[in-house]
Amino acid sequence: MEKYKEIERSIIKTYRKEIWGRFVKAVKDYELISEGDKIMVCMSGGKDSFLLAKCMQELALHGDVKFSCEYVIMDPGYRKENRELIESNAKLLNIPVKIFESDIFSVVGNVDFKSPCYFCARMRRGHLYNKASELGCNKIALGHHFDDVIETTLLSMFYGSELKTMLPKLHSDNYENIELIRPLYLVKEASVNMWKKYNNLTFINCACKFTEEASNKEGLSKRKEIKNLISQLKKINPEIDSNIFKSMDNINLNCVLGTKKDGIYKSFLDDYDKETK
Repeated sequence: MEKYKEIERSIIKTYRKEIWGRFVKAVKDYELISEGDKIMVCMSGGKDSFLLAKCMQELALHGDVKFSCEYVIMDPGYRKENRELIESNAKLLNIPVKIFESDIFSVVGNVDFKSPCYFCARMRRGHLYNKASELGCNKIALGHHFDDVIETTLLSMFYGSELKTMLPKLHSDNYENIELIRPLYLVKEASVNMWKKYNNLTFINCACKFTEEASNKEGLSKRKEIKNLISQLKKINPEIDSNIFKSMDNINLNCVLGTKKDGIYKSFLDDYDKETK
């Protein structure tokens, strides 16, 4: 059996509960894919996006809903060895990728940004939306997983002073008729790592020189700090990550000081006296 077929089989069989089942559940529960969709699967070269691509391939071939995919990798200025590893993995996993280049790394590198990751992410997103429009895609699939969701939730609380999470899908504000979806929303990072190890696969990690430089200067990134915190808390309560996730789907508005929607703030005081009348 060819290597890529063994890898596909491991997703469906070996990790059916941890990966495939959770992937399909997210697609169905959050209504991520509809008949006739043309989805641009965005691949960074890391383990998460390559797994996403394989899951989307399998679903497109054998799922009940008919849709098509374009597998796209944007090269923002990767080092030669990272670019070669990405291309090698795409060939190994039998993914027909389309690679296009941008100058994001050089642009960010020439400007003294306090938060290069933020500006890099914004520029990446713009390039990807433009590419999706060019390819005639109505949806963009990203490889964010369960751990990304809870880490983002805590980051917003600890460093953003607000309570919000990463949604499984959302409409673009600037690109009409394009929707962003996250099909790995329920898949845990530990499962992705197990799948990678089981198949003896090697992927690029971040491949961003700015992240490497920041880590050397400042130690841990904020996201890494949150990841380590959750790991420590799980030693006390193994369900801590699941509880964080579920809490974002179980918000008691009767016990919230204030809420904000579309930029408009509403205090609990607005309706406080009305409740006694």
